[in-house]
Amino acid sequence: MSGITRVPSGALLLVGLFSLLVGARAALAAEAGTCQGIKIEDAQPKPLQAVTLPPGKRCVVRMHNGFLLPDPACTPGAINPALTIDVLQNPEFRTTCVRNQTTTEVEKEQTYGWYATMRPAQNSGVTQTCELDHLISLELGGADTLENIWPQCGPSGVVLVQRFFKQKDIVENYLAKQIKDNNMGLAQVQKGIAADWTQYLPEAKKACPMGKCR
Repeated sequence: MSGITRVPSGALLLVGLFSLLVGARAALAAEAGTCQGIKIEDAQPKPLQAVTLPPGKRCVVRMHNGFLLPDPACTPGAINPALTIDVLQNPEFRTTCVRNQTTTEVEKEQTYGWYATMRPAQNSGVTQTCELDHLISLELGGADTLENIWPQCGPSGVVLVQRFFKQKDIVENYLAKQIKDNNMGLAQVQKGIAADWTQYLPEAKKACPMGKCR
């Protein structure tokens, strides 16, 4: 009779899930420790224009330069005054310091309904087609409020890096570097990306090939 003890596959799965949970908690604890070293004052988020939420009518996306822009009557963009230039230029700052502290993921998902968009069932990794996008990204001092959130979806039939939200990520990385290097003013960038993020895309692609900024 063999002396090898066989562990049920279900037990192995539970062990694996437990390990992932422990690792995730450790990562969050490390992030929390980083955030505690940064002075972020309490401040009320400021929408770039006053809107009524939930909206009284369907929100409609606009097409510009081949990309989608949100409805300004629903998603005008909003800033977090607590994210000052000093905070954003701090190399220890992470967006997790402010993410989901004003609104939850469940609250953000309301915006799918506002834009009459179905939330994709398989929406992660290479199959991701939509992102609940901060119009003014958190790394640019955007607020984590519903005035600053919209479902940025599509296009279908292209690889992940060509999806609209991945192209906007390039712009966000580029502008974040401009802020850190004092090449652009924070208020200028916040208003610019809220009005039309596509205006920065050509320069962003030059400065940040493959999304990595030089």
